[in-house]
Amino acid sequence: MTATFVTFEVGDHTWGLEVHAVREVLPVHATTRVPRADETIAGLVNLRGQVVLSLDLRTRLGIPGERTPAEQMMIVVDRAAEPISLVVDRIGEVVEVGDADFDDPPRTLGAELRPFVLGAYKLTDRLLLALDVDAVTSR
Repeated sequence: MTATFVTFEVGDHTWGLEVHAVREVLPVHATTRVPRADETIAGLVNLRGQVVLSLDLRTRLGIPGERTPAEQMMIVVDRAAEPISLVVDRIGEVVEVGDADFDDPPRTLGAELRPFVLGAYKLTDRLLLALDVDAVTSR
């Protein structure tokens, strides 16, 4: 059996979300900061009249380093029937992977990332970390 993933980069890792979990992919919108909000909350964005919470995925995953604002994108997912925007460093491509390519998260993956990873798919030139969207949006 195969699965189709939207890929994206955060830090040095390639991540993926199953296509059916993704509502849309957009350039980063202007955000309104939420006073006293956790640093993982990038702010609120207006998507066609709907106010949507925006999470900074780099901060949420605890990945240090700088990002290139020009390449940042938002991946909008539904969580409990509400859209949430995930700000990522770079959007990738749509890939199909098979069950034979799936494995547990690599042992070299840091403990801080493990709660957010469902597993890893072996691609030709890299690993694709399958993001647990429920875990990343509930913390």
